Amino acid sequence: MADKTKSSAINTIFILLILSGIFVALFNGSMEALTKASFDAAKTAVTLAISLVGAMALWLGLMKVAEKAGLLTVIARKLRPMMTRLFPEVPGDHPAMSAMIMNMSSNILGLGNAATPFGIKAMQALESLNKHKGTATHAMCLFLAINTSSVTLLPLGAIAVRAGAGADDPAGILLPSILATACSTIVAVVLAKFFARRSDNSVVTDLTTSADDPAMSDDESYLPHPELRADGWRKSLLPSYLLIFAIAGVLQFNQHVGAGLSAASFFIDVLPTWLIPFLMGILVVYGLSRQVAVYEAVCEGAKEGFDVALRIIPFLVAMLVAIALFRSSGALDMLIHALTPITSLIGMPADTLPMALVRPLSGSGAFAVMSDIVSQDPNSLSAFIASVMQGSTETTFYVLAVYFGAVGIVRARYVIVVALLADLTGVLAAVFWGNLFFAG
Repeated sequence: MADKTKSSAINTIFILLILSGIFVALFNGSMEALTKASFDAAKTAVTLAISLVGAMALWLGLMKVAEKAGLLTVIARKLRPMMTRLFPEVPGDHPAMSAMIMNMSSNILGLGNAATPFGIKAMQALESLNKHKGTATHAMCLFLAINTSSVTLLPLGAIAVRAGAGADDPAGILLPSILATACSTIVAVVLAKFFARRSDNSVVTDLTTSADDPAMSDDESYLPHPELRADGWRKSLLPSYLLIFAIAGVLQFNQHVGAGLSAASFFIDVLPTWLIPFLMGILVVYGLSRQVAVYEAVCEGAKEGFDVALRIIPFLVAMLVAIALFRSSGALDMLIHALTPITSLIGMPADTLPMALVRPLSGSGAFAVMSDIVSQDPNSLSAFIASVMQGSTETTFYVLAVYFGAVGIVRARYVIVVALLADLTGVLAAVFWGNLFFAG
């Protein structure tokens, strides 16, 4: 009974955000702003969930094509050695492996709109292995920790803001961002593994491979859609698709350079816009080459998007309202003021501290803070470090609310602590690498 009533970390954080916001507003006379912020945040949460319906319907539909064509099985098999070491609780050829790989691949490429549906699909697949519904498994905690540590190689949003503001070297944040996100990801994985070993396995135990359970054996027959082979003229579809894109890329590059624009701007401004259409086309062409009824499969998978959007609304409303109260009351400003003497000792410009504190709470808020810093002086150290933070950290509480909300997880266990420590590592790494590369 004690385990059932034990307060979770996310519950504690939620209460602290709400009460601190109310008490600060009570003493500084901002109760009216607090009331307005609460209603605005609740409306925003519902609007955000509804806006996700289209993206989730599209990408879950396309993922269903990949699933039926056996592409996810192929990808999972290629990366099985690495993934089984990271997630020993999950069978190597389980659909959860494929979904997690697609999610991480999308994040690495900066395809956030695609990563979220893949991540939700992964959580749903991991939930099917969960013996204790409502409580996060070790695999879920590690997967969420990796997501919140922001594994990315292409911080396109931050680069675009810097380019628009007239920075001398918009893409100069690329390498420090990669190094910073690598630091946070390593810390996330190590801490998640550490807490998993120390946690009470009697509370929740992941469903591992068992010889007594035929569905979890090494036999791949339990997979709903095993790998399919292309035959006849269909063998040429995928190579032809890749060739067309390669030829178009060369032609567009020549036109871009011929118009007097730099080659670097093509890879920064033009090529990234091809990633989403390219990935969509890959999934469709692969399904067609494997004789999958693409339209029917997309519609079948898209139906899941509506159900998921409805499930995450309560979680989003609760978390976004708590964050809004904390910010609008002035509590966040007080925290920034209190921490400024400490941040100055580590070489962190004072005007980047709001960026570090807002980033785990609000993606749009952090982007606005970063944009403001960059617009004031795009070539300053503050702008450089803020851009690295944007490109190497994640909106932790949003990710947790969406992914856990999609499968009804209410007990997050140790993942909150791991995610926040990974966030702290990402911020400190951004400051370190930012100072180093800016000075260089």
